Parts: sequence; structure tokens; C-alpha cells
Amino acid sequence: MRDLCRVFTVLLAVSCSPALGQSRQEHVHHMGAQVMPFDLARSTHIFRMTESGGVLRVIVKDAAASDQIELIQRHLRHETAAFQRGDYADPAALHGADMPGLRELHVGAKRIKVSYAALANGAEITFRTSDRRLLTAIHRWFGAQLSEHGADARAE
Repeated sequence: MRDLCRVFTVLLAVSCSPALGQSRQEHVHHMGAQVMPFDLARSTHIFRMTESGGVLRVIVKDAAASDQIELIQRHLRHETAAFQRGDYADPAALHGADMPGLRELHVGAKRIKVSYAALANGAEITFRTSDRRLLTAIHRWFGAQLSEHGADARAE
């Protein structure tokens, strides 16, 4: 049942384009709560591209926001397990199924090592691969997220 709900959510999100006058950043910020349990306005996504893949870090803006830290850690643990299986339904629901790099990451999931680490102020997911096409896909995917999260994200 949960998988059916996730598929429905993805299809619904993909079929809905941003409202007239709404930027991609506004759309992602508005829709973020449907995919991420933590508050986007109280957190920052940090994308660091590396020679072997990249690191996605989500941290709180206020270190005293322990409720948000717990939500970030729980969500990133969940996403790590999904990404290890090649399940990128949540990013597709938020950013669209045609997001750069997403298809390649799904298809090549067995050639990507995905790991989770808790941080004092949030959590991070590390992606590693020796496959040059997948490396490019990770970097394209990070770039698209960085662009679409707008003020809620930064590169490192």
C-alpha cells in the first residue's frame, strides 16, 4: 500500500506544473513539505560535488532546533535506503521525473555506493561511483537540485 501511495504521489507531482507566475524555487519550497518532513525555511541543503560523486548535506539554520535535526536525520536515513535500491521517487515527486541525472541514477543504482552519516546539526548522504557516466549523472542531479532549491540551498 505504501508503494502504491508513493507511486500516486509521484504521478500527481509530475502531472502538476508550477502555477502561473510561480518560479521553480517557489514550487519546490511549496511542495517540499509533501516530500520532506522538516522545514525547508529552517534548514539548508548543501551540495558538494566530488571526484567520485558527491555529498548531500542537510543542516539546520539554528543549532537549537533539535526537532528539525531529528526530522532531517530520519528523512535522510530513509532516502539513503531508497537510493541504495535505486528508488528516486521522492526527488522525482518534488523536482519532476525528467530531472537531469535521475534516470541514470535509477538505472545504475547498483554501481553507486550510497552511505548515510548523522551530523550534530543534521545529516548527509554520500554518493560514490567509479562509473564516469554515473559520476556525471550525480553532478547533473546535484546541479539541478541546487538550482531548484534556490535560497534553501548552496554549493560547497
